[in-house]
Amino acid sequence: MNSSDRRVWQAFVQLADTLTADFDVIDFLHTLAQHCVDLLGVSACGILLADHTGRLNLVAASTEQARLLELSQAQMDEGPCVDAYRTRAPVSCPDLAAARDRWPVFTGAALSAGFGAVHALPMRLREQAIGALGLYSTEPTQRSGPSAELGQALADVATIGILHERALRHQEVVTEQLQKALHSRITIEQAKGVVAERLHVSIDDAFTLIRAYARDHNLKLADTARAITEGELHITVLE
Repeated sequence: MNSSDRRVWQAFVQLADTLTADFDVIDFLHTLAQHCVDLLGVSACGILLADHTGRLNLVAASTEQARLLELSQAQMDEGPCVDAYRTRAPVSCPDLAAARDRWPVFTGAALSAGFGAVHALPMRLREQAIGALGLYSTEPTQRSGPSAELGQALADVATIGILHERALRHQEVVTEQLQKALHSRITIEQAKGVVAERLHVSIDDAFTLIRAYARDHNLKLADTARAITEGELHITVLE
């Protein structure tokens, strides 16, 4: 087994491990986003998840630029991830410069952020869709063959993991979990801003520090973010 095969195998094992008492859906989806960047050769990845009403919400992104683009899609109800979720099929745009009429708001924002192509994959199992992930590249590029199949496989195994975890709970608990996850995302965004301003680092680097601290101290990401925003925790670069 070569190193590339080993990384793919490890990613699938990690994404399949959702049946734990302390399952953290936000951290799980950030892990999915990072695996997509590492294994698919894309510049960034963002993930939207549907709530109990079917409305898409931003839950994870590998970079600040991807976060803003996914947030825009959710708020404007326009973009490749929105289409992938609704059709339950992959949506490919190998050249964003030629797609201004397709998604006027999204395309302008994506080009301004420095991206040249986007490929959206549905998070779905059979006829049920729970969200979508966007794969962003800085240069126009056609995604096909093994890379496209691997991307969809990562999305599929993550979807199965989430649905299996949800199946252990009643609908009321599922709804509460997603609402808690969305609230946690807001707290995490606030914490990123606090750390970025305090340490004079980028938003992406601030999130890396927060996530590393949470893992090193066996804490949930949301609990770490809450402690930062409430002034109970002060992260330094040395930590």
